[in-house]
Amino acid sequence: MPFDLAIIDLDNTLYAADSGVFARMDKRMTAFVAKELDVDPKEADRLRVKYWKAYGTTLRGMMLHHGMEAEAFLHDVHDIDAHEILKPDDQLDAALARLPGRKVIHTNGILEHAERILDALGITHHFSAIYDIRFNHYLPKPCKETLAMLIEKEGATAARTLVVDDMADNLAVAKELGCKTVWITHEDAGYWDYHIPHFHRLPDSLGI
Repeated sequence: MPFDLAIIDLDNTLYAADSGVFARMDKRMTAFVAKELDVDPKEADRLRVKYWKAYGTTLRGMMLHHGMEAEAFLHDVHDIDAHEILKPDDQLDAALARLPGRKVIHTNGILEHAERILDALGITHHFSAIYDIRFNHYLPKPCKETLAMLIEKEGATAARTLVVDDMADNLAVAKELGCKTVWITHEDAGYWDYHIPHFHRLPDSLGI
């Protein structure tokens, strides 16, 4: 399929969800919420999950309900020593090299975290830009406005944009805009244009 722009999610999309990266972030997030709100870890974990499900990120819920300042939270949560967990992935590097057009990262994390992840995987050179949670005033995915802003900023059109993500809610917004969608999943679901278990298989799935 022809496309000019590939918008690619970062965490649990470019690397396996069971790698341990998110487990470390969740642990740090729960600890931060517990300290910030002076609650026990069980209650902090409940709020972490509640806000994530309701708003797309725990941060959004903390900002809306508790007036929390974003940057301290973001830097603390993403301080996970990614190079201890992830290693250069030659197959991922080769798959990205086969994809045509401009490739950018769109993440609910922060730029600094994205840079560390891409560096650990050895794939930084494939991406011309990183759009993080700060791009639209900490408004997380899924958000149609943010995605439309990103596509416009890249000088592309939705019809010639490919969006790759592990979260179906994020892809629903992309599909509403008219983008082609790729769901990174082990589930057998036909609603999206493509669904594959690992990013490495994307070029073959696209017939590239």
